[in-house]
Amino acid sequence: MSHVVILGAGLGGVMLAYEIKAKLRREDRLTVVNLGSTYSFVPSNPWVAVGWRQPKDITVDLVPILKSRGIELRPEGAERVDPALNQVRLNGGDVVDYDYLVIATGPDLAFDEVPGLGPSAHTQSVCQTDHALQAKAAFDKLVKAPGSVVIGAVQGASCYGPAYEFAFILDAALRKARMRDQVPMTFVTPEPYIGHLGLDGVGDTKGLIESAMRERHIKWITNARTTKADPDKLFVEEVNEDGSVKATHELPFAFSMLLPAFRGVPAVAGIEGLTNPRGFVIIDKHQRNPTFPNVFGLGVCVAIPPVGKTPLAVGVPKTGFMIESMVTATAQNIAALLKGEEPKAVATWNAVCLADFGDDGIAFVAQPQIPPRNVNWASQGIWVHAAKIGFERYFLRKVRQGKADTFYENLVLDMLGIRKLKEIHIDTAE
Repeated sequence: MSHVVILGAGLGGVMLAYEIKAKLRREDRLTVVNLGSTYSFVPSNPWVAVGWRQPKDITVDLVPILKSRGIELRPEGAERVDPALNQVRLNGGDVVDYDYLVIATGPDLAFDEVPGLGPSAHTQSVCQTDHALQAKAAFDKLVKAPGSVVIGAVQGASCYGPAYEFAFILDAALRKARMRDQVPMTFVTPEPYIGHLGLDGVGDTKGLIESAMRERHIKWITNARTTKADPDKLFVEEVNEDGSVKATHELPFAFSMLLPAFRGVPAVAGIEGLTNPRGFVIIDKHQRNPTFPNVFGLGVCVAIPPVGKTPLAVGVPKTGFMIESMVTATAQNIAALLKGEEPKAVATWNAVCLADFGDDGIAFVAQPQIPPRNVNWASQGIWVHAAKIGFERYFLRKVRQGKADTFYENLVLDMLGIRKLKEIHIDTAE
């Protein structure tokens, strides 16, 4: 008998639990360790922040679902992983032993790295559903007392899509409230240009997003280093290519939402051989840690080097399709180890992203996600907004039903003629 433990119950952790359960032997055990017992569909958080969704619309109670499938849930959360002893110490003192561990925690949100940043200080966030609900209260105040808005991300961030999405969704919500003319809006980002996205752009994301921002009267500052946030003002240094300060900006705001930098969670950060200096899990092409070969990592918590050199730190995003590719490869590789075989599955790390703009949006396909690419395409249209709504409904239904199928994704990919984006490579070179 082997015990597989999954650390984290976000997009990657939940999907892996469903997928790997089907591959385990009858005598094997599967445990999910998570802080809390609720799954939240994070891509919908920008809608929560303007009142287009309620938290109950995008959350799922995992207790009955996992129990019905013979998966144990430990909602205490992990205090510390000890890979040398094959143990996870839980908050509260209990210890869970494992034969195989998959770290799928998502990130720790580094609000503390910029003074005044974050929902416990002076700016809002859509990184978590409770943050988005707090942002909704701030949005309501903005509608009653309109003023300037600053949206964006700080240096070291590695997820730019939600910042762009929220800027456009906020614009649409303010137009609907007939208040947009009273709300000047500025977008700040450490990216070297609009639409970089941590990927050096995909297709013409630069031209498409710049055009959309001009149409909506959203000003922007790129190569922006956020130095601090006061209750009603953001302080930003705009830097040159060599990192020297080009200009300083003091941006007053009545409402501000800034995405923070990410780092590894405290349960794994600082473990030599397991994580890099930033606390992200080190993996090989099989999603496996080289130092501790019975430990795997997937999703936002894994270490990926940046795409090229930029004046400010710009991280690489881990998109949903990329994470699902990691999930499938991890499940296949652990199943192989249980059979006494070596891992051979390699995630494709391709990206298909739907960025909602409130009334239209931009879709992009990157194969692979890291350039140079075989497919490098982006397109804008009303259909993107509709597709995002459809995917939200489908994915939440899949979580509630405890299914790991990818029928909807495969249908969409077939329509686009790019089913191969979901393929898992089998390494035959060994």
